[in-house]
This record gives sequence, C-alpha cells and structure tokens, in this order.
Amino acid sequence: MTAGDPIGPVRAAAAYRAAAVLAAVLLLAAPAHAAAAPAAPEPACTAGTGPYQRELEAHLGRTVDGTQSAADCVAVRAFQKANGVTPADGYPGLATYRTMVAVAARDRPNAAGGCPVRSERVTCVDLDRQLLWVQRGSTVVFPPVPVRTGRDDQETRPGWHEIYWRSKDHVSTLYDDAPMPYAQFFDGGQALHGRPGDLYAHGGSAGCVNLSVPDAERLWNLLDEGDAVYVWGAKPGTED
Repeated sequence: MTAGDPIGPVRAAAAYRAAAVLAAVLLLAAPAHAAAAPAAPEPACTAGTGPYQRELEAHLGRTVDGTQSAADCVAVRAFQKANGVTPADGYPGLATYRTMVAVAARDRPNAAGGCPVRSERVTCVDLDRQLLWVQRGSTVVFPPVPVRTGRDDQETRPGWHEIYWRSKDHVSTLYDDAPMPYAQFFDGGQALHGRPGDLYAHGGSAGCVNLSVPDAERLWNLLDEGDAVYVWGAKPGTED
C-alpha cells in the first residue's frame, strides 16, 4: 500500500473480516472433549425396607405399603440429600425419620400449642416428637431440628428452665470426658449441646438435649444466659 492509496483501508477491513470468519470456523471445529464432560449417572438405589418405611412413604407421597421398591429408594435418597442426612443411601432409618418429623413440623412446629407463647425468647423442647425450636411470641426464630433427649430413668426434666451457664468447648466431668460442644446448661447437669458422630446411638442421652454439632453451633449463636427453656412430653420408649 502506498501513501494516500484509498484502496488500502478497504483491503485491511476485508482481511480482518476473513480472519474473524476463520477463527469462528476453527472454534466450531474444536474437538468435543473441550466441553465439560457429562455427569456420571447415579448408581442404582438398592437399600432395603427400613423400620420407618411407611412413614417415609406417606411423607413423600408414595404408595404406603411398607415395602421398599426401587422408586421408593430413589425418593428416600433424594429426601436425604436435600436435607443433609448421611449416608444418603435411600434406607428409611431412624435418622431419616427424625429429619422427616422436623421437616413436616417446619411451617408450624407449635400448632398443638405445647410450648407456651411468651414475649421473650423461648427454646421449646418437645420430648414426644424429639424436636427443638426457638420462638419469640408466636414467631419461630430457630426452625425445628431433631434432638436426642434422656433415656429411661435419665429423662430430660420437664418444665420451665433457664440457661444459667454456657461452655463452648465443654467436656463432661461425669462421662469419661465425652465432648459436649456448644453446651448451654439449663437444669443441674442437663444442657443443650452438640453430639459428635451418630446423634441417635445408644437410644438416648443421660438427660441432656443432644443436637447435631452444626445445629448446636447455630443455637449457641442465637441464645444467651437467662434465656428460657421449656420442656414437655415424654420421649418414646420412656416411662411417663
């Protein structure tokens, strides 16, 4: 191109367009492996009939026949995954059932009026359903979560209580230095606290209200000394 040549800019624009077209063609011709690989299909759900088969079938809108089908297993596994139940294997066991009870109560945990409505914050412990939630007036400020309360002859004591001491990294002085994270004591040695591992092992606590560690941490961040705790009902399997 010579100085003052009017054809030069036209030729340059044409060359630019040709390069853009070539780049687009090369992009379309890129190998398929450049795209994200499709997700592997889930393994078959093979868990058998569980002790809470009928309850989970009813909750999930399945045919209530008390016998696990492949479709029942898939539905239970999806529920477990959606609600953080581990292992999410489709088996309708105790942990899945307790979570189901909490989910079913989520919209109106105090529908039966078991926990008194007060203007101040109240932690409600329903021994019958093994649930805990917190309400201020009629507003739920901590949705219901599953808990494990005292076993027979070591029942969690019913009635009104008050959180009088909190110990974030507490270990038991009575039970072999057992960890009691986020402990909030409300009556004698009984406390709201996290339980590492299987929440439902051994059938019941020695009187404390056990929560999963994540739930206990969230409760710790909400409550304070002086907060009210109300306990009522009877844990299934204990004498009332």
